[in-house]
Amino acid sequence: MPDSDYPPPAGLLADGARESVRPGTALLRLTATHDRQGILDGAWWPRSRNLTAELPGLISALTELLGPITRIGLDSAAWDEMPTRMIIDDRVVHIDVFSVGDDTALVTRGDQDHFSLLVVPPDTPPEAARAAVAEAVRSDNSKPAEQILIDTGTDR
Repeated sequence: MPDSDYPPPAGLLADGARESVRPGTALLRLTATHDRQGILDGAWWPRSRNLTAELPGLISALTELLGPITRIGLDSAAWDEMPTRMIIDDRVVHIDVFSVGDDTALVTRGDQDHFSLLVVPPDTPPEAARAAVAEAVRSDNSKPAEQILIDTGTDR
């Protein structure tokens, strides 16, 4: 099997849409403005719906780039089980459970700094996932996560 079929090591955070996008990949595009309404800050394509297996790699990678992550909000329907908190890298990360089905993860650094990530379903075909991630990290994107998944043919 070619190397490109293997997921990247846990914690690896690609820095742009041109990077190889595989399950387990998170891509970020951070804006320096205070008003980020209507824009996603990045995308995450987890390997599975097992949050306890998937979240530590994402949080570790985000912490390396952004500093300590205190909370993450996730859609309860997208995961098999959802604890209310996890200890990741010797820090408590609180998990907020939402049932809105908006296909995002809301990441909180500190008390008020929020970042919104498109969450690509783990069973998404690679081409659709790559298209969704590329759309989410475009600097001129103003589409909500749900619309990106619809437009790219990602089966939810």
